[in-house]
Amino acid sequence: MALGSNTKAYETPNHPYQGERIAEESGLVGKYGLKNKEELWRSQSKLRNYRREARKLLGRAQGDAGSAEESAEFLARLKRIGVLGSEDSLDDVLSLDVTDVLERRLQTVVYRKGYANTPQQARQFISHGHITVDGQRVGIASYTVEEAEEDSVGFDSTSPLTDELHPERAEDQ
Repeated sequence: MALGSNTKAYETPNHPYQGERIAEESGLVGKYGLKNKEELWRSQSKLRNYRREARKLLGRAQGDAGSAEESAEFLARLKRIGVLGSEDSLDDVLSLDVTDVLERRLQTVVYRKGYANTPQQARQFISHGHITVDGQRVGIASYTVEEAEEDSVGFDSTSPLTDELHPERAEDQ
């Protein structure tokens, strides 16, 4: 008897050999330091689910008052994780891009804050346990960093990387 769900967390592309799509995906994988295209497809599926939810809520918006409350909760969640701005609405969810989701990954946040020289090095620091969020060690590069947590991302106090003269530290800090 199998435990858990057998469903994938992502959908693969409909057609496997489209040169333009493959080149675009490879660019994003390199830019964000993803391990493989599966991580990109996960982010695309997450974005697809956000859009699907927004379309559903927009369709029901004319009806009952319960959908207005549900819409407000959905928007608050997207604003909390930083995918949407504070003034954005349900219509803005439909214009989101996969890069908006990828920018909220811990790996990207660590790189953008200047803790690592490359996205790949940021991934290594995370997987080796050098990075903390709110004082808790996080070893998952795809962890979604909320807006409120972004300032609390840093090196673990027991990590040798806390020394600013460490040779692996980013130069531009």
